[in-house]
Amino acid sequence: KAIDLPLVVRRSQRKSISRKHKRELGKSIELRDPTIETREEFGHWELDTVRGTKDKTDHILISLLERKSRLYVALRCPSARATDVKETLHAWLNTFKDVNLACLCKTITADNGLEFSEISNLENETLSIYFARPYSAWERGSNERHNGLLRRCIPKGIPIKAVSKETIQRTLQWCNNLPHKLLNYRPHLDVFLEEVNRIVDLDTVQFHIAI
Repeated sequence: KAIDLPLVVRRSQRKSISRKHKRELGKSIELRDPTIETREEFGHWELDTVRGTKDKTDHILISLLERKSRLYVALRCPSARATDVKETLHAWLNTFKDVNLACLCKTITADNGLEFSEISNLENETLSIYFARPYSAWERGSNERHNGLLRRCIPKGIPIKAVSKETIQRTLQWCNNLPHKLLNYRPHLDVFLEEVNRIVDLDTVQFHIAI
């Protein structure tokens, strides 16, 4: 049946609604360099969260996707509180302190969830953080698609606390080794490593990918 297809239940037939008093957590995606849309430059990331249950004590996954290579990363976070999300993302960025972060992560584009209300504090002279327009998930379409792939292995309703580190790693390995038509059917991981190898020593970066 159609309802059994993975994407059918994710699509809504409701018309879009114009909302007033939209909150602004930081710089709008409208201020982002338009050349980033072409995906020709490496180092631009999309950001989102994946939740298992509505329990506020449950862990969440912070998902990141590099726009050019489509490499997908998921970080376990102790809660959806803005402070925990900021600290988890900050810790991930710090893993690149021994390499050229300015080349590996130039921008991050997040949605307008309140869990991202403090990440603008992570901006510096080499990293810019932008926020997509409210109710415009297509502006981070690649990240949303890979979240859907992650859901095939970690469905809604399963607490993230109950998901082992090994399960998350196997899921990410599967996602990052899928052949992609836009990448000439090369796995995402191969394209990412090729780009990174132009910047830093390959053995150093493999450690950061496994986090």
